[in-house]
Formats: sequence, C-alpha cells, structure tokens
Amino acid sequence: MNQNTAKFAYLWEYTVPTQHQEQFCLMYGPQGKWVQLFLQSEGYVRTELHSDAHNPNRFLTIDYWVSREARDQFREQFASQFTALDHACEALTVEERFIGDFEIIDPG
Repeated sequence: MNQNTAKFAYLWEYTVPTQHQEQFCLMYGPQGKWVQLFLQSEGYVRTELHSDAHNPNRFLTIDYWVSREARDQFREQFASQFTALDHACEALTVEERFIGDFEIIDPG
C-alpha cells in the first residue's frame, strides 16, 4: 500500500533485555511476524521499528493504517491471531507501554 495513504498511527514502547533483542527485532520489525499478520488487512500501511539512541534496551514501534477504523476492524476480525501472537511475544520484553493513537496531520 502507498505510504502516503496513512492517516492514523499507533505507538508502543518496549523494554527488551539484551538477550532477546535479536528475536524481538525479527518479530516486531518491518518484515516481522506482526507485519505478516497486519498485511492480512487492506487498511494496513506499514510498520517502523526504532531503537533508542541512548538506551539500547528501549524500542518503539509505529504502525500506520489508513484510518483508526481500519485498525479497529483488523483488531476485531483477527482478534484470536492477534492475542496468540501477543502471547508468543510476551517473553521477549520486560515492559511494554501503549503510548497512544495518533491522527496524521496532512501538511498539504
């Protein structure tokens, strides 16, 4: 999907122990298991994974969608798969925090 179609993003912050960082990046990165699940929705646009420049154990994900409604519809339609993947990834982090839902401001 075209990156310019994103109108909504939601952000999560994670604390990941050093020994789990490689696996975490494989699961949460732009080619990871989460993206593979999100790609089943037409409303998904892309995912970014960021590592903190000052704290190597801190990561941020930004998931872009065409709208909040598209994300919510995905969450409803794929609830069991989402829950199963979330459960499978629990051991990779010591903390995760939902930062929030954000509307993307179109500067044009």
